[in-house]
Amino acid sequence: MSAVIVITVILALTFDFINGFHDTANSIATAVSTRALSTRHAIIMAACMNFLGAVLFTGVAETIANDIVDLNTLSYGNYVLIAALISAILWNLITWFFGIPSSSSHTLIGSLAGAALCNAGLSSIKWHGFISILESLIFSPLIAFAAGYVMFSLFKIFFKNLNLHKSNNVFRKIQIVTAAVQSFSHGTNDAQKSMGIITMSLVSAGFISAGHVPLWVQVSCAAAMAFGASLGGWRIIKTVGTQIMKIRPVNGVAADMASAAVIFTASHVGLPVSTTHVISSSIMGVGSAYRIRSVKWDTARKMVTTWFITIPISGCIAAGIFALMMIFV
Repeated sequence: MSAVIVITVILALTFDFINGFHDTANSIATAVSTRALSTRHAIIMAACMNFLGAVLFTGVAETIANDIVDLNTLSYGNYVLIAALISAILWNLITWFFGIPSSSSHTLIGSLAGAALCNAGLSSIKWHGFISILESLIFSPLIAFAAGYVMFSLFKIFFKNLNLHKSNNVFRKIQIVTAAVQSFSHGTNDAQKSMGIITMSLVSAGFISAGHVPLWVQVSCAAAMAFGASLGGWRIIKTVGTQIMKIRPVNGVAADMASAAVIFTASHVGLPVSTTHVISSSIMGVGSAYRIRSVKWDTARKMVTTWFITIPISGCIAAGIFALMMIFV
């Protein structure tokens, strides 16, 4: 295996590791904020459930590997992947440092497109697949918002006669289960993206046929994300769990159920979505159904702004890195 491919694999696993403490924090934020789980226990659970979800699904990885970039048009395929990964890692670290729940999915896909365009122009992008992925990234937060709103509206109807204190205790226990499901759903989608990048690298070098994700790729990416998750992500937990709205156990259960349903559906059809967008949007939907003034819309506005700028900024960073690399190749 050439040095370039080894570097690509290392960078992809590094991206998954960072994704572990960057995005996985979203999946346990509500459980931690309501004290359904301690931060330590939530992180351990998230790491285990992420690993399990990542090794059981490959549909999203195959979409990333086959439907965004036409490898046949690239004269420096693995360098494109390296530039994309460096860009995605940099953007994830920047947003993590400032505690902004930015999308790892957006930054990876934007970086991949930017580097490919710099190498081979418009012909390098498989536009039908790329547009389908963009649509899933754009519409999934809206669907999650609606799902959160509907879910909590139903909760208000079915549980309106419950004693507040007793129901909080019950829902706090239920939240342990929904947080585990949420973490599992995160693994079914987010870890897949690095699997797709490594698969692209191996296909580009002729080591494997297109679309097939080797077992060692699945396990290594799952392990990298689980290890990252085990180190936590308190900055992101604080933003998602406390700065969108004041989350009570019943709110957390509704948000977890709504967002997990959206992520599972996307994973089932092989579409990458931003778990950050989905989880945050479901919390906003729950908050709007609970009391619209309970949502801290200034925080929501900052998050949405970051979501919109991530793809173009990541694309430009990746293109710049690729152009710089070409000076030395």
